[in-house]
Amino acid sequence: MTTTAPPAPLLNTRQAAEFLNLSPTSLVTLRCRGGGPEFVRLGRAVRYRMADLEAWVEAGHSSKNGTNGGASSAAKNTKPSPMAR
Repeated sequence: MTTTAPPAPLLNTRQAAEFLNLSPTSLVTLRCRGGGPEFVRLGRAVRYRMADLEAWVEAGHSSKNGTNGGASSAAKNTKPSPMAR
């Protein structure tokens, strides 16, 4: 008789955010705007597989202030200060 391994548990948004060291709101924003980890929708519920979270981290995704993000806030501010005159 062959046995199969039980399916990996699915994490809710709060649990996935905790694993990624993000706020749940940040994870929701990533999911809605694109660029976040893969997720599964079960009816209205959103769930994450641990393997997808780990793959997202390994791929090197980061926030805007990280190494793969956009320009820093200092680089965006090109207007000279009044003191520079």
